[in-house]
Order: sequence, then C-alpha cells, then structure tokens
Amino acid sequence: MNGGLIPYLSGFDWFNQTIKSTSAFLSFDTTSLLSFLIYAVFASLLVFLVLMPIGGLGTYAERKISADLQARIGPNRVGPYGILQFLADGIKMVLKEDIVPVGADRFVFYLAPLLAMVGVFMTVAVLPLSSGLTMVHLDIGVFYLLAVSSLVGIAVFLGGYAPNSKWSLLGGMRGASQIISYEIPVVISVLAIVLLSGGMSFDVLVGSQGGLPHRWFLFHNPFTFLAFFVYFVGALAEANRAPFDLPEAESELVSGYHTEYTGMRFAFFALAEYVEVFVLCAVAAALFLGGYNVPGELLKDHPLGQLLQLGAFFTKTLILYYVVIWVRWTLPRIRVDQLMTICWKYLTPIALFNLVGCALWMYCFDGKSIVSLLFESGVGAASGGH
Repeated sequence: MNGGLIPYLSGFDWFNQTIKSTSAFLSFDTTSLLSFLIYAVFASLLVFLVLMPIGGLGTYAERKISADLQARIGPNRVGPYGILQFLADGIKMVLKEDIVPVGADRFVFYLAPLLAMVGVFMTVAVLPLSSGLTMVHLDIGVFYLLAVSSLVGIAVFLGGYAPNSKWSLLGGMRGASQIISYEIPVVISVLAIVLLSGGMSFDVLVGSQGGLPHRWFLFHNPFTFLAFFVYFVGALAEANRAPFDLPEAESELVSGYHTEYTGMRFAFFALAEYVEVFVLCAVAAALFLGGYNVPGELLKDHPLGQLLQLGAFFTKTLILYYVVIWVRWTLPRIRVDQLMTICWKYLTPIALFNLVGCALWMYCFDGKSIVSLLFESGVGAASGGH
C-alpha cells in the first residue's frame, strides 16, 4: 500500500504518516491505530479552525458589501467596524434550540449538514495556496476536487428530503437538478485548461502559467477566455448563489432545503455555502488567473517569496469573492425554466465549443498563447523590414 499511494500523496509529513498509520491499522497494530487517530484529529481540527473564520468573515463581507451597495452602514456594533459580528452570530447559533420535525428521517436529517461540511472541507486539501503550501500534492487533484465537491449536491437533496416538509423537498429537488446540470459546463471548462497544461495536478496547472496577466490561461486564447466566464457562471449555480439561488428562494419556499433546520445545523449549511464560494473562487484563480504566481522568480524558495505568493493567491480569490457578492445584490433571481435553458442551451454548447477550440488551437499553434504568436509575428515583420 505504501508503494502505491505515498508517491501520489507527497504532502505534509503528517499526512504521509497518516497513510503509514492506516496501513499498520489494517494489520491491527494498536499503537499505529492510536497514532492514526491523533494525526486524523489534528488534521481535521487544523482545517476546521482555518476554514471557520473564512466562512464567518464571508458572512461579514456579504452584509457589509450589500450595505455599501444599498447605501446602508451594515454591521457596526460588535468589534471595530462590526468585524466580530460573525462571532456573535456563531455564539447565537450554538445557543439556539436544536429542533427536529416529528415526521423527519432523523438519521438523514442529522447527516445532511455534516455531509455538506465534509464535502466542502475535503476540497481544501488540494488548493495550491503557494508553491510550498499545499496540503496534498495529488496527480489527479482536479479529478479529486470535482469528485468530493459532488457531496454538497447530495447534502442539499438529503437536507430537503429528510424533514418531511414540502418546502424543503421542493428546494432539495431544485438543488439536486441544478447542481447536477451545471456540473457539466463547469467540468468541460476545467477540461479545456487541463488539456492546455497537460496534467490534472494543481502544481502543473499553476506552473504552466506565469505571474503576469499575459501568461495566465485567461488570456491564452479566445476559447479559454470564454471558458472562464462559463466556469464562473456555472460555479455560481453550483454554489446556489443569486441569481441561481432557487433551492432557497425565500420568496417562494420559505428558506428552501434548510427551512426546518435550526441552531448549529442551520449554521453548518450556511458555513458550507460560504466556504464553497471561497473554494470555487480559489479554483478559478488557480486555473485561469495564474494562481499563486508572482512576477519574477527571485524569492520563490524564500519565506518572503512564499508570503508574496500567498498574498497574490488570496488577492485574486477575494476579488472574485467580491464579484460573487456583487452579483447577488445586483441581479434578480431567474425562473426555473430560465435556469435550465441557460445551462443546456447556452453554457454546455459553449463549453463544448471551447474544449474543441482549445484542442484545435494546440494542434494548429503548438499550444502557444496568442500573446506569443503576436510577439513572434511582430518580430518576424520587423526582421523582414530590415
């Protein structure tokens, strides 16, 4: 087992130790089992403690940005500029009563919010925060991310089914159909970038780009430029964000698939949504916007260089996060038939066109970017003139 898995999972030392401990556990070694449990709990707590503030600050950003767009003040009581409001909200959620409907499927009711959290948190393992700060280096990182993120769609459907409520069930069915449908153009758009880079590892995907915008995949050719917008619109729909928030649709379904959830279980769904938005924006930054790359290679292996890379990655991610919130408070909710029309009649054909276009671009121009071709043609013309 060690020879088969560990070459592909060359992340932090504690992760490799976890794999070794798992192998020993299969041989019924009590000491190794204890070591495995300690490492697993430590890793889980580390990820949880990092992502909790990200999700909480996402709720603060949502309220503050929406207030700015509507000429209001927003949160301004708890902490400086109201920045600790998410902590007050979290404490309030913990103290709320946990209510389970009488006719609910209790096991599924308890499982759904946990499944949403697990599905989102597992995706963070392969996010390339910097060249030296990636939890797990997987050769199939993109495939892994797309696979585990599908758990969120299952959680949405189960959360709508479990409470035995018509409002929840309608929201769950909408969410399942929406997420499954929009996964298709999103995956096809990602495949176009995988085709250009020649690998599914995020190290390869980010390493194929540069620190300056003309070396990003966004501007590599016209097809990747379109693929970015297809991915971004599909990501909004997968995260159930406006104008694609039909699974919640407060004006129609009370609160959609999490209508019957209270307290921390409701908070888990909300936290999973905001962390999912962060992950989708981070993936967009890694695939299309150069990821953690910064201009120049002088400080690549220096701690200061790692901080610069981390700052570049988070800057790109948070700009996209702002756009997601901006879109929510700008555009109205669309109808269900419009939702499916956009996916099947527009985004999916455009995504397929982009994928074929990228393949033809690689065949005709040997994978060179449009900037390189323009530069070569300019140099050739100048040489011919002389």
